[in-house]
Amino acid sequence: LDATVQVRLRQVVSSQLGVELDEVIDDARILDDLGADSLDVVVLVKTLEEAFDIVVPDEDVEGMQTVGDVESYLAARVSV
Repeated sequence: LDATVQVRLRQVVSSQLGVELDEVIDDARILDDLGADSLDVVVLVKTLEEAFDIVVPDEDVEGMQTVGDVESYLAARVSV
């Protein structure tokens, strides 16, 4: 994953979920470790769609459990 994309992703997650940047690590579980609820996830996905100019289908969201999952997803879909 491009370092710029990784940094932007982590900044978005930190900002949207109100957690410290150093908590946003690859194996951090978005719901359990970062304290997101289902509404937070919806808002986070919308924000990522806008930030990275992509569309994330609902069925793809279910597969994104950790920050690392989201990074992998973006790596496959974001052109730098």
